[in-house]
Amino acid sequence: MRYLAPFFFGALVRLVNGHDGHHDQIPLDYVRFPQPIFHGSSEVTADSIFSGITTFAKLPWVQCLTKEQHVAFDIAFIGAPFDTGTSYRPGARFGPAGIREGSRRLTLYGGYNVPLEVNPFKSGLRIVDCGDIPVTPYDNKYAIQQIENGHKALLQREAYSPLGNDSITGERLVPVSLDGKNHPRVITLGGDHTIVLPLLRSIYSAYGPISVIHFDSHLDTWKPSVFGGAPSDQAAINHGTYFYWASQEGLINNGTSIASIYTLLLRTSNSTTLSGPEDYENDDGAGFKRIEAREIDTLGTDGIIKKIRDTVGDGPVYLSIDIDSIDPAFAPATGTPETGGWSTRELRTILRGLDGLHIVSADIVEVAPAYDTNAELTTMAAADVLFEVLSVMAKTPLGKVASAK
Repeated sequence: MRYLAPFFFGALVRLVNGHDGHHDQIPLDYVRFPQPIFHGSSEVTADSIFSGITTFAKLPWVQCLTKEQHVAFDIAFIGAPFDTGTSYRPGARFGPAGIREGSRRLTLYGGYNVPLEVNPFKSGLRIVDCGDIPVTPYDNKYAIQQIENGHKALLQREAYSPLGNDSITGERLVPVSLDGKNHPRVITLGGDHTIVLPLLRSIYSAYGPISVIHFDSHLDTWKPSVFGGAPSDQAAINHGTYFYWASQEGLINNGTSIASIYTLLLRTSNSTTLSGPEDYENDDGAGFKRIEAREIDTLGTDGIIKKIRDTVGDGPVYLSIDIDSIDPAFAPATGTPETGGWSTRELRTILRGLDGLHIVSADIVEVAPAYDTNAELTTMAAADVLFEVLSVMAKTPLGKVASAK
């Protein structure tokens, strides 16, 4: 038997790598080892979720940034394992891996979203997991540039699926981007919230100044002199100042007019303390409208959804979700926890209420798995939140009828 071992090992290597010995990516539609499935009344209801590498919701893994740059997609998940801009507890560099772990059960029963009446995994869109952007932990300036370059490399491609026609009027749809291209969507797994500055720089290249819906327990528009003291130019960019810099760079227009959807941003679930009332002045200067976490007691989820939709209108929107907007009772594993936040159910309900908005890209940040429970409460919550975002994206193409453009 010992003489047969090298033969079987060599055969295995050839099977995995291909006959020529190169490490070729498995085709998107190829299943090497089909798993046993169980049939319900009319649909596959369960499948193995334990085998293979861990991607988000068992999506196909594509090496989008290297040798498989030619593979087109409609929605891509990408990790940004960066946490050297945090102010309290580090560990969000492990967020992408943790969120993927928490997502494994999303397709256990097929992936159908009951409230939104859609299965994003069977919507006809090509959805992939691109792995992580290579991010250095030693140089923040370089790391931020790596994140921008990686995101832009995905965003600037043509989407796999054409826009087609409007389902109601039958008219041809045209892209909502300023450059006229049908771009794919990118969902980023953070990482601390600093990563949103390079992400917005990337978004600007396709959509110009963008409306932002920001779920967070913190304002994140602090001036660098207040948050961190700005002892150096690089220290001035961190997870509490990135929206200040985004506003300064024109990535989000400063303004207060509801008539111009590009000048309005909206945050929800601020449940932290402030350095003083002047923090709100900085926030106003960046163009944000605010919904406080406690307003859910008076407005309810329906009222908050209405306030969001009335503010952002039907233009392109970027969605940024800090896991600390969920109360630490439900999501303890985060860098700067704040009590008084929403429940996972409330946040998921509000996200479903965004159905129909043109969400061009999104992120979830500040997941630090080292502080989680053994039951993976936070990483499961993060994965479920992204499942709602993915479902909303799958239902609404990034296009408008040509006559309304």
